[in-house]
Amino acid sequence: MIKRTIDISEAAYLHLKNKQLLIDKKGETVGQIPIEDIGVVILENPAIVLTQQVVIACQQNNVALVFCDERHLPYSVLLPISDANTLHTKILQQQISLSVPSKKRLWSQIVRHKISNQAETLKNLGLTHAPVERLAAKVKSGDPDNLEAQAAQKYWPLLFGKEFRRNTDMDDINSLLNYGYAIIRALIARAIVGSGLHPALGLFHSNQYNGLCLADDLMEPFRPWVDWTVHQLAENQAEPKVDLSAKLALLNILSETVLWQEQCLPLMVACHYLLADLKRAFDDSGYALQYPRRMYVKTTANAPSLHGNTRRAGKA
Repeated sequence: MIKRTIDISEAAYLHLKNKQLLIDKKGETVGQIPIEDIGVVILENPAIVLTQQVVIACQQNNVALVFCDERHLPYSVLLPISDANTLHTKILQQQISLSVPSKKRLWSQIVRHKISNQAETLKNLGLTHAPVERLAAKVKSGDPDNLEAQAAQKYWPLLFGKEFRRNTDMDDINSLLNYGYAIIRALIARAIVGSGLHPALGLFHSNQYNGLCLADDLMEPFRPWVDWTVHQLAENQAEPKVDLSAKLALLNILSETVLWQEQCLPLMVACHYLLADLKRAFDDSGYALQYPRRMYVKTTANAPSLHGNTRRAGKA
């Protein structure tokens, strides 16, 4: 079943009744959604109040609670750890014991997918893509030549022009990228805990202060999907910013239908297959990690392509 994304942008009171998430504004219930139907809840307003029952129910149903900062950008994610998968301890031990050569092998496959997706994004925008595409085949185990960075140096000027600089602190196109990446990160983190793996134990990322290292690894090939959507939005906005239409377009990525080994599946479902694939690759050194493939559909800021699974609860 396709899980829903709930985006709450105004002051609200969230509580639970009969396994339903109830959203109240000014003493009146304006939204009611079964907890089991929800995949992600995005909390944007500092005046949002939620009960402990809501938090526990979300954890029991593997719902990612995403908290936003004062700029309305996703800042942190609350996820279950042990109860999302009944074989958590066994799978965690397997993850901890993964060898360095295996981590390098898997990281090189992730980098290869990312660079290929960057080239695919450029191609679908009618932009020069061959200089980026050529690098994908050259990635070695562990990416010792840092082809990921080399590809980025070619990719960004081709995508947004020579003057563009990727800066997480800027409020232009960068803010749209920040928002989109954070949403994808939450989606991947949700799939990770659902698989029984621990999101803090990464393959390449290893910052001791980062609780989502594995999510940061696995989300890399999805970044170009966000880039493509942001490029479409920027074409239709004189001053690109994270407004309502932009959020809807970026949130819609979570409910897109994608190709997984020739099957058409919602991205949320495909991500669980991705994690199953990753666990298989832990044991099989000859197995190539598969990623979902995107079916490109043009999006604009004024008319985002929606599949009916992203709800703006703050506007209900």
